[in-house]
Amino acid sequence: MAAASDTESPSPQIFIPNEWSTAADLIACAPVSFPIAFVCGPKNSGKTTFSRHLVNVLLQRHKRVAFLDTDVGQTEFTPPGLLALTVIDKITPDLTIPCVKTPARCYFFGDISSKRDPTTYLTYIKALYDHYMETEIQGAGLPLVINTPGWVKGIGYEILVEMLRYISVTHVVKLQRSVLARNLPDGPFWLNEGDADADAVTTVIEINAPSQNHLTSMAPMRKDARLLRDLRLMAYFRQCFPSDTSISTIKELSRALASHPPYEIPISSIKIKHLHCQVATTESFYSLNATIVGMAINSVSEQLPQCVGLGIVRAIDTFKGVLYVITPVPPHILEDVDLLLQGLIQIPISLLQVQGCISPYLSTNVLSSS
Repeated sequence: MAAASDTESPSPQIFIPNEWSTAADLIACAPVSFPIAFVCGPKNSGKTTFSRHLVNVLLQRHKRVAFLDTDVGQTEFTPPGLLALTVIDKITPDLTIPCVKTPARCYFFGDISSKRDPTTYLTYIKALYDHYMETEIQGAGLPLVINTPGWVKGIGYEILVEMLRYISVTHVVKLQRSVLARNLPDGPFWLNEGDADADAVTTVIEINAPSQNHLTSMAPMRKDARLLRDLRLMAYFRQCFPSDTSISTIKELSRALASHPPYEIPISSIKIKHLHCQVATTESFYSLNATIVGMAINSVSEQLPQCVGLGIVRAIDTFKGVLYVITPVPPHILEDVDLLLQGLIQIPISLLQVQGCISPYLSTNVLSSS
């Protein structure tokens, strides 16, 4: 049991319907050793808010809770583009504040949607679940909350079905919107006919998204998707500096990153892999410059390179044979990095616009090619 001082104090800006509270309590008090809750539903139905609320409720009964984030576009505890398994040990009362944590294991998918490579996407999710089953359960029997993206039609639906058939869930929470055509099918939609045994061990809980009257109460969680991704990236790279450093605005963070000494990484010590696109060998360094990359350890598993964090490639010196990278990854972990993964995660524009400082990524005098 968590200490009495850890009881939840919900954020005043967030409205939690009674129906949601009942569902969370039902999962937390379920007669199982460790609940595994799969939260799904269409876009803007409140999946993230409910998942965070559920984690807080579970932490009132368990010292730690595992969180499997499969929404690469709207991640909760990591920067976007990552599939991650994170262990949460503290209640976060304010659900509106980006909460960056170091995951127990993560993989760099490198995109904000699974559309370009659903096969790799599912492979990473299954590997994270396997890691949870092999380590966390044997150690302490942690509950698991699985947050999913809002893509519930077409291939997105097939991905959800594949996930549910692989993961031994105890509860499936389906959030429903008022427009029925946008919702998932009723009942245990992932089962085939005759799968009665699987149906018997899984509790399906169907709850409604907040009504229109309460949407303004959830406004902090319904910001522009790109803005939320940028905020999480900035919160992540804020970790490059000590917590007591005076950085409280985006402008201050931009200036701090622009003047922050980068790490030198010998080009000969790493491999470079481009995700979701093909890049000519002669153009590899040009495409890598001024991008966000996943920093991975390939020596552990070539098929499943473990990501240890993100970095910004600030510059490349081909004559010296070094890359200049800004990253909050600690040096002792950085020494093991042997693979840089370039995806489609973009640097927030606000980090490139530094007053009084010329960004190395922006040109001011551009000649026409005509």
